[in-house]
Amino acid sequence: MKREYFIGLDAHGGFCQLSATNNSGRPIYAGRCSTTIIALRTMLEEVPRPRHLVFEEGPLANWLYRNLVDHVDSLTVAEPRRNRLIACDGDKDDPVDAEKLAHLLRGGYVKSVHQTGTLEETLFKQLVAQYHRHVRRRVAAGLQVTAILKQHGVMAPAKQFDHQEDRAELLQRLPSQALLQEMVTALLQEYDTLQAHEDAWRKRLLRQAKKDDVIERFTALPGISWIRAATLRAYLDTPWRFHSVKALWKYLGIGLDRRHSGNGPEFLCVPKQTNRLLKSTILGAAKSAIAQSDNPFADQQEVWRSRGLSAKMAKRNVARSLSATLWGLWKNGTVYHPEWVGVNWSATRRISTV
Repeated sequence: MKREYFIGLDAHGGFCQLSATNNSGRPIYAGRCSTTIIALRTMLEEVPRPRHLVFEEGPLANWLYRNLVDHVDSLTVAEPRRNRLIACDGDKDDPVDAEKLAHLLRGGYVKSVHQTGTLEETLFKQLVAQYHRHVRRRVAAGLQVTAILKQHGVMAPAKQFDHQEDRAELLQRLPSQALLQEMVTALLQEYDTLQAHEDAWRKRLLRQAKKDDVIERFTALPGISWIRAATLRAYLDTPWRFHSVKALWKYLGIGLDRRHSGNGPEFLCVPKQTNRLLKSTILGAAKSAIAQSDNPFADQQEVWRSRGLSAKMAKRNVARSLSATLWGLWKNGTVYHPEWVGVNWSATRRISTV
C-alpha cells in the first residue's frame, strides 16, 4: 500500500499546532510553531510526501490556504460544523484537535470549504463584504431612529427622514423636550454619517466591479444590478465549484433538501444553513425581474402563478431560473440571450411546490 501522510493543523493567532498520521492511522509527527508562513512551511517539510493538509475555516483560513497550498499535495479547508468529533468526543485541547482533524481527513469525513485562490479575488470579496457591512449599519441606525420616534407616537419610516427638508416637520411632531430633541438629532446625525460611508464604499465597489468582464455580463440579466452582480461574482468566485445547477441552488439557499427514512414519506424543504446575503441577493434579483415585467423571467412567473403556485413559490422558481441562466453564461463565456431562458427548463418545473 502506498504511503500517504495526513496533517491536521489547529491554527490560532499566536501559534499553530500540527499533528500528522500515516494512512494506517499511526501518529508520526506533532509540533507547535508561531503563526507565520515561514515557520509553518518549515514544519510541513518535516512530513514526507505525499502529504495532505487540513485545517478548519476561520479568519486565518484564506491566508493560510493561499500561502500553503503549493507546499502540500492537497489542502482542505474543513467546515467546522461538520467536525463534531472534535467538539464532542473525549479530551479537547490543541494537540488533540489537530490529531482528530488528521484522522477525519484520512477517513474522508471532512467537508471542504471553497477558498479564493488569489489575493486580488480575496480583496474584492472583502470590498463587497465591507459595503454590505456599511449597509447593515446604516439600516440599523435608521431602525433606531424609527423606534425612538414610535415610542413617542410618531410613525416615520426611514424614507421620511432621508432628506433634510423633511426633518424639521418630523421634529415638530415630537414633544418639545430638549433632551428628546437632542437625542433624535444626534441619532439622525449618526444616520447621515453612516449613509455617507455607505455611499463612499458603494462608489469604490462600483469602480472595481466595472473592471470585471464577468460582472458586466451579469448586469445584462433582468433584475441584476452592478451591486448584485458584484456580490454574486465575489461570493460564488467560480462556476466550476458546482457540479450541477442543483448544487448551485442549494448554495444560494433556493434549492431543496430531501428528507427520507425507511418506508416513510419523503419530505422536501429549503436548507436552513445558507449564506443569507447570497439568498437575499438572488431573491431580490428575481423580485426586480418580475417587477420589470417585460422579460422571460416575468413571463415564467405568470405561467407558474396560472398553475396555482403561490407568489412566494413562483418567485423562488424565477430565482432558480435566473441563477441557472447566470451560471450557464458564466461557464460558457457567453452573453445573455433572452431567447435561451427556459429552453431546458422542463426538468426543473417539477421541483417547486415547496
